[in-house]
Amino acid sequence: MTVVNVLGNGDNAGLFQRGTPGKLLVCNMPPFEITRREVFATVMVDFKMMKALTEGRIKLDMYDWILGNRPRQWMEMRPDFYLRYSRNIKGFYRHVPSYAVMNGETHMAATNFNCGHLAVHYACNKMGATEVNMYGFDALFDMNINSFTDLLLESDRGANNTHRLSTTWRKIWQSMFEEFPNVTFNLYHPHDKLKFPVKKNVQVIKTSKKTT
Repeated sequence: MTVVNVLGNGDNAGLFQRGTPGKLLVCNMPPFEITRREVFATVMVDFKMMKALTEGRIKLDMYDWILGNRPRQWMEMRPDFYLRYSRNIKGFYRHVPSYAVMNGETHMAATNFNCGHLAVHYACNKMGATEVNMYGFDALFDMNINSFTDLLLESDRGANNTHRLSTTWRKIWQSMFEEFPNVTFNLYHPHDKLKFPVKKNVQVIKTSKKTT
């Protein structure tokens, strides 16, 4: 069995218990302090995160990095940035599944496929996970797309954008869970009212125990 823990940045990320068996992927800047020794890699997909790193507003050089399409493009445009942080790059993961295309807008697929999506897909497709534990993915359960990253980088969290993003993200999650039927996905949340139907490989683990 290969267990991978994926720590999202939603309000309930604190349900993750440090020391949980398995490798740990975090998304952008984790919502609480975690040492390099505990983290397999941080996963990043956005231009705005690359810009913040370039300007020194955020520092993530304590971790190894797994980067999506737009960070790769950023480094092609900014070779000085690539040279500065090349030692941190564990790998590029540029795969964007076809189900990330919504309404035929292929140019938006990489935008729709957010950091959490890429982290979980990487865990399944590249790390060979047979079990993925997911924490802080609140949009699966509630109309809540709050992210710890919002405290560091400005994002639109108005009602219209929240509805649009949560609907898009849920469709992608549903398809991803179906893409990997032999992977068990454990979703940790204070309640079990998942917003879409899932198959037997997806389990909701109700818990209110927070990290201290």
